[in-house]
Amino acid sequence: MNLGSGSAACRSWSTWTGAASSVEALRLLGVVGLGTIPAMIGTAALGRTGLRVSRLGLGLAPIGGLYAEVDDAQAAATVRRAWERGVRFFDTAPLYGYGSSERRAGSALTAVDRAELVLATKVGRLIVPGGADGQGIWADPPAGLGPVFDFTADGVRRSHADSLRRLGLDRVDVLHLHDPDDHLPQAVAEAFPALAALRAEGTIAAIGAGANSGATLAQVLRGTDGGLDCVLLAGRYTLLDQSGLADLLPLCLHLGTAVIAAGVFNSGLLADPRPGATFNYAPAPAPLVEKALEIERICLQHGVPLHAAAIQFPFGHPAVVCVLVGARSPAEVDDAVEMLAHPIPPRLWTELKAAHLLPDEVPTP
Repeated sequence: MNLGSGSAACRSWSTWTGAASSVEALRLLGVVGLGTIPAMIGTAALGRTGLRVSRLGLGLAPIGGLYAEVDDAQAAATVRRAWERGVRFFDTAPLYGYGSSERRAGSALTAVDRAELVLATKVGRLIVPGGADGQGIWADPPAGLGPVFDFTADGVRRSHADSLRRLGLDRVDVLHLHDPDDHLPQAVAEAFPALAALRAEGTIAAIGAGANSGATLAQVLRGTDGGLDCVLLAGRYTLLDQSGLADLLPLCLHLGTAVIAAGVFNSGLLADPRPGATFNYAPAPAPLVEKALEIERICLQHGVPLHAAAIQFPFGHPAVVCVLVGARSPAEVDDAVEMLAHPIPPRLWTELKAAHLLPDEVPTP
C-alpha cells in the first residue's frame, strides 16, 4: 500500500533563519529556479524525460480524506498554497479517497500555468461500484464505490481515461504503476507495455512505479529492461529506514532512473516522535520510538527540527530528485517549504553516524 504522500501533523516552529545560505547551497548543487519557483525549492530533471519537477512535491493522499475528512474548500486552499510557495510537482492516485483526491486536485489546478505543472497519477486500480479491494483509512469516500486491482492493458487505458475525467484536465504527465507487489508478472507483461504505448504516442511524458518496497521497484525496473523513467519509493529511504539503498537506489543511479522519495516521515513517527505515533501506518514499536527521539535530540542540539532533517535527508543520494510530502492544510504546506530550506550543519549528520543512528555508508546532504 503506497501512501507515500500521507500527511504528518503540522507543528508550529519559530521563523527559520539563514535562508540565504540555504539558497546558495542549492545553487551550488545545480538546483535552479524555474519561472516563479523560488530558488529555495528549485527544480531537477526527471530522468531523461525532459520534465523538470520541483524538488519538493505535494502528495495528495491527505486531500482525499486520509484518516480524516477534508472538504473541497480546504483541499483547494492546500493545493493553491503549494502552488503559491513554488511547488510544481503534484502526485495523486485513483485510490486516494476513491477518486476524491483526483477530483479535488484537478479542480484546484485548472487555473495554473500548465507549462510549469508536472502532474502524476497512477494505474493498477479501478474505482468501480462495489469495488472489493477497499481500505478502511479513507474518511469520506464516495458512497458505493471502491477499488479493484487491474493491471491489464485495458485496465491501464480505462484507469487513465477515468483519471482524466475526474481531474477535468486534458493530460497527466506521469503515470505510475501503483503497488504492483502482488501483481508483478501482469504489471510487467501487460500494464507496462500499455504505458509504453501511451508514452510513445505522446499522451504521457513519463512512466513510473510506486511502492513501499525497494525490492519490488527493482524487480519492475529489471523486468522492463530499465524502461521506467522514475520510481516513487515510499518510506524506504528515510532517517529510520534506508532499505532502499541496498539495491534500488544504486540501480536507479546506474540506469539514470529518477527517484522520488516519499513517506519521509514514515507515516508520522519522524514528524512527532512519541509513544503511540505510527510507523508505516501501524503503532511504532517502543525501540523505534526511542531511536526517533534520540535522532530528534541530536537535531535539536543543532537547532534543527526533526522533520527538517527528515525532509532533507533523502537528497544526500544523487538518484533522488524530489521529496514528496503530504499536506492537508495551507499551514502544513508552509511548514514543509520552510523545513526544506532550514539550514542543517554537516556536523549533525556526522553526529548521527557517530551515535550509530545512521549507518556510516549512507550518503548525506
